[in-house]
Amino acid sequence: MATIEECRTALEQLSRNLAAANGDVQKAAALDRSLSCHLTDLGLTFTGRLAGGQLTGITETPGPPAAKADIRLTTTGDDLVALVGGTLPFPTAWATGRLKLDASFRDLLRLRTLL
Repeated sequence: MATIEECRTALEQLSRNLAAANGDVQKAAALDRSLSCHLTDLGLTFTGRLAGGQLTGITETPGPPAAKADIRLTTTGDDLVALVGGTLPFPTAWATGRLKLDASFRDLLRLRTLL
């Protein structure tokens, strides 16, 4: 099972990946939206802001998200680490229920280029 620190490191790596993106990925990452990532196996939620192509202000709180973020991810710590590390493709994780993504239809259309 992935540790809290491994999950935080994965989110920081995701932020670096988004900041280095180009083209359509850069445009999609330029959203200004609140984001939460609930890790069901660890019983905690990371929250932050997707802005200017980076995840900023990443904090962790126990339990499910206290407030409804614009973009909400639900997964396990192991799957988060695998997704960011590139060993678990997003479409596979989503199609098999290992990752749940909730966002507005408009945000989903923009985010699809990240997938």
